[in-house]
Amino acid sequence: MTSAELRSKFLEFFHANGHEIVPSSSLVPSNDPTLLFTNAGMVQFKDVFLGEDTRPYSRATTAQRCVRAGGKHNDLENVGYTARHHTFFEMLGNFSFGDYFKAEAIDFAWRFLTEELGLAAEKLWVTVYVEDDEAADLWLNKIGVDPARFTRIGDKAGGKRYESDNFWTMGDTGPCGPCTEIFYDHGPAVAGGPPGSPEEDGDRYIEIWNLVFMQYNRDRAGTLTPLPKPSVDTGMGLERLAAVLQGVHSNYDIDLFQNLMRAVARLAGLDTLDNPSLRVIADHIRSCSFLIVDGVVPSNEGRGYVLRRIIRRAARHGHRLGLREPFFYRLVVPLVAEMGQAYPELAAAEARIEQVLAQEEERFAETLENGLRLLAEAVRSLPGHRLPGELIFRLYDTYGFPVDLTADIAREQQLELDMDGFEREMAAQRAKARAASRFDADYGAGVKVDGKTRFVGYDRLEDTGQIVALFKDGMAVDTLQSGEQGIVVLDQTPFYAESGGQVGDTGELRSEGRLFAVSDTRKFGDAHGHLGKLEAGELRRGDRLDAHVDGARRQAVVLNHSATHLMHEALRRVLGEHVEQKGSLVAADRLRFDFAHYQAVTPEQLREIERIVNAQIRMNLDAQAHVMSLEQARQTGARALFGEKYGDEVRVLEIGFSTELCGGTHVRRVGDIGLFKIISESGVAAGVRRIEAVTGDNALRLIEENETRLGLVADLLKSGRDDVDDKLRQLLERTRQLERALEDARGKLAAQAGAELVDAAQTVGEIKVLAARLDGMDAKALRETLDRLKDQLGRAVVVLGAADEAGKITLVAGVTKNETSLIRAGDAVNQVARQVGGKGGGRPDMAQAGGNKPEKLDAALASLTDWVAEQLAYNVA
Repeated sequence: MTSAELRSKFLEFFHANGHEIVPSSSLVPSNDPTLLFTNAGMVQFKDVFLGEDTRPYSRATTAQRCVRAGGKHNDLENVGYTARHHTFFEMLGNFSFGDYFKAEAIDFAWRFLTEELGLAAEKLWVTVYVEDDEAADLWLNKIGVDPARFTRIGDKAGGKRYESDNFWTMGDTGPCGPCTEIFYDHGPAVAGGPPGSPEEDGDRYIEIWNLVFMQYNRDRAGTLTPLPKPSVDTGMGLERLAAVLQGVHSNYDIDLFQNLMRAVARLAGLDTLDNPSLRVIADHIRSCSFLIVDGVVPSNEGRGYVLRRIIRRAARHGHRLGLREPFFYRLVVPLVAEMGQAYPELAAAEARIEQVLAQEEERFAETLENGLRLLAEAVRSLPGHRLPGELIFRLYDTYGFPVDLTADIAREQQLELDMDGFEREMAAQRAKARAASRFDADYGAGVKVDGKTRFVGYDRLEDTGQIVALFKDGMAVDTLQSGEQGIVVLDQTPFYAESGGQVGDTGELRSEGRLFAVSDTRKFGDAHGHLGKLEAGELRRGDRLDAHVDGARRQAVVLNHSATHLMHEALRRVLGEHVEQKGSLVAADRLRFDFAHYQAVTPEQLREIERIVNAQIRMNLDAQAHVMSLEQARQTGARALFGEKYGDEVRVLEIGFSTELCGGTHVRRVGDIGLFKIISESGVAAGVRRIEAVTGDNALRLIEENETRLGLVADLLKSGRDDVDDKLRQLLERTRQLERALEDARGKLAAQAGAELVDAAQTVGEIKVLAARLDGMDAKALRETLDRLKDQLGRAVVVLGAADEAGKITLVAGVTKNETSLIRAGDAVNQVARQVGGKGGGRPDMAQAGGNKPEKLDAALASLTDWVAEQLAYNVA
């Protein structure tokens, strides 16, 4: 039975028994900020089990895609070295939400395994929690399991009650209960004993199905109370069960993995599949592809960093197989062939997955080559079998070589890692960074405020509040004097505190004889702190002040913030649902929005985004904000930032076609924005793009400035505005023709210079040595001359140098192929470069360098012949 057939058979069996087939949820959990990735089938039903959500069905079955490659659940380091560890796997499960319980769950499991799949009862082994007499009775007396193949599993040695492999908990508190596990016996040919025995860590008995019975609620005191509606949550690894049915011991020997491994082997030109790197790559293409499907892109933090690690690990194993060009993306097509029918979203995203993988692998190629070479050189010179922490850190910090890849290679070569030393180096670097990051204006550091400020600024810009706290230099004080900087905390304020990307308000706090100029407003816990300077008078705790927000600045911020929501929705409609906010800044002069996307946004796409946003503005619909519970907000479809912490009540903003959670300030009608204009689009990190835009008066001002520039360009080109592009195109073509003519002239000059220099070469042993100065030539002309000289001289070492009018020196060096084992071009060019204030590098046969001391260039070039003689004497000896 193939893996695909098994997946279908499982779902169809439970569907026939009254279960709703629920599609796999995303690998990015939408309802659990404690999880990096979806790592079990029950994740999408967590709120149902907690009683916070209801479904129109009480029985469900799924084939849930899961990833365990980061955070608490991380199997990455074991992938490729064991038979059953994966970064990506599929969890088959059936669930009861207060419907059936132990008897039915056990009966379903046994019937599916023994009747539907035909597994022999004598090959199965069952465990229950030691105190679960009900489950034991069902197995032994109703199902008729052989008591010799049945084990009660107790609490862990030295642990508390209910700390057992057969007692499941959702957390320290909440739903919990005993579980029963079914193992498959691979036979005496495999080492290991049954579960519960001293030899249970062996591989003979493999757990294939876990049935969790949620029958209690645990409170903070540890007391268990029976749940009014006990539920069932089961999980069975598709890959493990497929291995059993296909008569193989390792998951990597099942059809799904074998087909992927054959695809890798074809790329690498291998005749056998007996290579751990093939297993690693076959596993990693699944996790990487599905993570990209679910909107994750490579980056330096969070999920994106995990994805980047997995891609780079695959690239490194491809390098081990001799694959020097990007190859990983070419496995997407074979993967779609294997899993595209079960997961249509995979097939739909095929081109995007290939593009993301290819870009990331190309970006990593140079880092990989340099890191592997440096690591190999370091290993050869090691006095023992331990990589020092300083080396691990240097590879990571200077050359960008990931620590997990260093660990991977070290394990293969049976080397230990000095991770304590690495952490010391990292700590020292962080300390230096902190010391270098001093903010003169950050007088809010260390401020802690008890209490809460009531924000009244959604519908007014002026109000009166009482001072509840004052701070100066980070310390609480009773008074502030004229001329002092500090922080004023009021019991209520119309000033918006910086949050969600929106900058804090500015303005004034004043009363008779007192004026505090507010330069920023920030949150300190639940309090709003007004940062600024007391311009006049004295402030004391308990004083009442009139708060006046700078209305013009607030309005400019409001326009930009509201436009940000519209642009976010437009981005998703134009670029795809994978677009996810990665950061934002909403200021008075512009808006800045960072988002996940794998390539530059085209000019055509930017124009479409602008068009969509401005169309929404012209519709001039009301903008509405509603306060509701987080669960109600989810039911409205409001988009939230995953990982953000929200309270029990949230503010849902409906503006145009956008519905999002947002606590910021916004326009009353969408038309108030006036006009939206994108200024720029750029990349800020791998897989993260940035758009900057302006609205309202700033957008009009930008258009006016562009009109003025267009007029100036037209005047310079002596053309009308409508003809500027044609006139400029003609001018550029003429410039290119002149550049080509100049290039031809330089080529002839280089050829002539080369011919004249051949006779100037000196002979050292059997090698010709030539060092010459050719001022007036650029780097390209020097390289062309170098190539001609190498061809004409035969066995040669050549260094050419040129200085321009500004005193900048360009050096190129070449060594003929058969002589690179004796002398490297990089060493030769640096011998000269060091004397003229520069350095460089390159390939063994060609290298380039610079310098800034032209007065020393002649002497430096003249030293080359003696240096070559020394090198030859040393290397030949």
